[in-house]
Amino acid sequence: MSTEQQTRKNLIDKALVLSGWNVTDPTQVIAELDIIVNLPEGITEPQMYYQGHQFCDYVLLGRDAKPLAIIEAKKTGKDAALGREQAKQYCYNLQKDKGGELPFCFYTNGLEIYFWDLGNTPPRKIVGYPTLDDLERFRYLRRNKKVLSEELINTDIAGRDYQLRAIRAVLEGIERKQRDFLLVMATGTGKTRTCIALVDSLMRANHVERVLFLVDRIALREQGLNAFKEYLPNEPRWPNRGEKLFAKDRRIYMATYPTMLNIIKDEASYFSPHFFDLVVIDESHRSIYNTYGEILNYFKAINLGLTATPTDVLDHNTFKLFNCENGLPTFAYTYQEAVTNEPAYLCDFQVMKIQTKFQMDGISKRTISLEDQKQLILEGKAVEEINFEGTQLEKQVINKGTNTLIVKEFMEESIKDSSGVLPGKTIFFCATIGHARRIETIFDTLYPQHYGELAKVLVSDDPRVYGKGGLLDQFTHNDMPRIAISVDMLDTGIDVREIVNLVFAKPVFSYTKFWQMIGRGTRLLEAKKIKPWCTEKDVFLILDCWDNFDYFKLQPKGKELKQQLPLPVRWVGIRLDKIEKALELGYDEIATKETSILRQQIQALPKNSVVIMEAATLLSPIADDNYWLQLNAQKIAFLRQDIKPLFRTVAQADFKAMRFSKDVLEISVALLDKATWSKEDEARFETLKDGLVEQISELPLSVPMVAREEKLINNAQQHHYWAQCTDADLDELAEKLASLMTFREVQNLGLGQVKLDLTDVLHNKEKVAFGPQHESVSVSRYREMVEAFIVELTHDNPILQKIRAGEGISDLEVAVLAKLLNEQHPHITEALLRNVYKNRQARFIQFIRHILGIENLASFPDTVSKAFDQFISQHSNLNSRQLDFLRLLKDFIIEREKIEKRDLIQSPFTVIHPQGIRGVFSPAEINEIVALTERLAA
Repeated sequence: MSTEQQTRKNLIDKALVLSGWNVTDPTQVIAELDIIVNLPEGITEPQMYYQGHQFCDYVLLGRDAKPLAIIEAKKTGKDAALGREQAKQYCYNLQKDKGGELPFCFYTNGLEIYFWDLGNTPPRKIVGYPTLDDLERFRYLRRNKKVLSEELINTDIAGRDYQLRAIRAVLEGIERKQRDFLLVMATGTGKTRTCIALVDSLMRANHVERVLFLVDRIALREQGLNAFKEYLPNEPRWPNRGEKLFAKDRRIYMATYPTMLNIIKDEASYFSPHFFDLVVIDESHRSIYNTYGEILNYFKAINLGLTATPTDVLDHNTFKLFNCENGLPTFAYTYQEAVTNEPAYLCDFQVMKIQTKFQMDGISKRTISLEDQKQLILEGKAVEEINFEGTQLEKQVINKGTNTLIVKEFMEESIKDSSGVLPGKTIFFCATIGHARRIETIFDTLYPQHYGELAKVLVSDDPRVYGKGGLLDQFTHNDMPRIAISVDMLDTGIDVREIVNLVFAKPVFSYTKFWQMIGRGTRLLEAKKIKPWCTEKDVFLILDCWDNFDYFKLQPKGKELKQQLPLPVRWVGIRLDKIEKALELGYDEIATKETSILRQQIQALPKNSVVIMEAATLLSPIADDNYWLQLNAQKIAFLRQDIKPLFRTVAQADFKAMRFSKDVLEISVALLDKATWSKEDEARFETLKDGLVEQISELPLSVPMVAREEKLINNAQQHHYWAQCTDADLDELAEKLASLMTFREVQNLGLGQVKLDLTDVLHNKEKVAFGPQHESVSVSRYREMVEAFIVELTHDNPILQKIRAGEGISDLEVAVLAKLLNEQHPHITEALLRNVYKNRQARFIQFIRHILGIENLASFPDTVSKAFDQFISQHSNLNSRQLDFLRLLKDFIIEREKIEKRDLIQSPFTVIHPQGIRGVFSPAEINEIVALTERLAA
């Protein structure tokens, strides 16, 4: 068994040397320092007190030659804690004997080292000694630290009420000597900004000097660096662009988990365990307590975990890691809270399910067509051995037609940009890199007019992804690419506010990761940073190709999507393309046939539609047969620009049949110039064909109406059919099979099925009574009636016309208009308008101006929320209890639309404090809050 002397020589001395201390230099380290202990003054029983000499094992000196720290050593066979009280006495006695500041305290048995900042924090186990720089930094911070409860928060960085509450929760915890914190905040609610504002407060208060921000991918590191650069531009950061080597003169460090883990394992001497004062662990729901827990064990700093994973599914290890009671983080703000806030902080979503036959039923002898079975036999493959589950697609088996169908459905259903033509920013979540490349090829083949720029694969091992001008930078800041095809890389953390579509082209089995992926679309636009390809966003679309929502037993809530370019409009557009191309190539017969069909479609437009009636001038010249005798470029341009949009009025149609006919028509356009096809043209035709064959193969022959066309269905799945097919063959295909597509959808695909639990259901329960008969309808329905009536009345009413033109009107004209609106259905009054528009202060004429789009009238909830946000921003020193009280007060006023002084000392405010507002705020603050409530209730 080793002696204490051996422990010091073999273990402690070597550990000190590793931390940069020269144990043989008495200007740095003094061994066995003699401390004279004098009897305290006024002692009547001196025998009860030790006096004389004490010998401290090690004293570490600062550059000013004054004691910085002491180390009490025990031999390895003893518990290090036996030296705890002894080390404490040495510190206090050394301060009395030598004067100066209280030294930092260490005690060890050579194997375990404990650090104790006496009077500030309890002892904690560490893995190595601080360097001279570390200890002098500790001393500087201890000398200069300020009271955190008095430190203001920069609301220009993070000013939302929940962000301030999160920051205050951490600041108050640090004041209570806590060192581990966990913030659970829904993706898009500003975790990074909240963290930056917290760092700013801690640095200004001299509680931290160096911060390490850990992320799990390089892309997130770049994103984090940009955020710190924007909000704390004067704080030195690492790495700057192009830097490879670590620098020790920075205040903010951004690193990936693997990078920092490698440094600790291979170059531990580069960073001492005490180099950082605060370590931020981003996406801390991951298994950092397993693979990367070593980083937190090494750096014994204040730890702040950030995650968007809901608390009810966070692993208990995460709570344990940050010393939180299971299920109770330091602070939590949920997705539902953010979506339902007035105004909303996050965007809601709608879900659409897309599945193919092979995905549902797998690929086996039972599902493979007879013709394909014959082809497999000719290729020497045993059909009986082909047996794949649907979940094995893109793993053990690849089917081109499946991917083609998914891409085409996405292009049909996706949220488009303002032109209604191209999809908005989109992430395709793919299973493998190979899968991603195949999807990219399909986009390039189907839509060659975008020159390969529409969709790009972004994977972490591609160096072209990162940096200025890289693929991720292009996707974030440029018009193109619109679609980022990702394999894991974009699943979490990427912040592109313009994302309006997410395509789950793979199954996801982690609930945590699933919500992280959904979070890519939840961010709302920033008013000052509107981009041309996304001018508005109040909902985003999720296309779920693998039943992920069913797997997690989720019933997504969402809003109805705004109407995109309608299918009939797109169908007519393709027909015009075909007519134009046929005329160009000299296929007059085909051009005549398609022109005849187009004229029939125009004649079938709904005559009773207001849009069609107002377009009578446009339709008049094309009703003349002579117009169609010789179509030229100018006439086709007129048809495309002015007549094609009228087809948005087509509502009573079999859209399933129309979609199939459109797809066939698209192939027939490609077939026209087959003789001059390039390799790219041939590939595009093959891709279109595969998608169409996939649809045809999913028609159920068990249905009698489908069975009648069995021969055509089988032929259309054969190679020779497509090798020899003519325009007439394709016409027959559309004519006979289009109407059967309804069976494919109902029995096999479920394409377009939308699972909704719409958020406006509650509004249907809130009724408005109006008129002499006291009719009763929902608030939303009454509002629609009012707006439709006023807009229609504006065509003939001179007073409304003056208001719309921005002219002033007299009080008499206001009275006349009010009387007119009250006398006619739906009997509009100022009181009813205040109810349905949730604005108790606006006047009658303001509502009219709002309906006519001249004045933007905020709702009462919006007004209340804005007033409270402004109040909180002006009082950024509020503590977490005060912020909770104000949030409750805001919700109370929005719900009740009024409040009295006595309410503030009753339930529900007594939940915050038994005395209500009196127990939370000072008299002066109470007066300010009462004044605020009186202004809102006026």
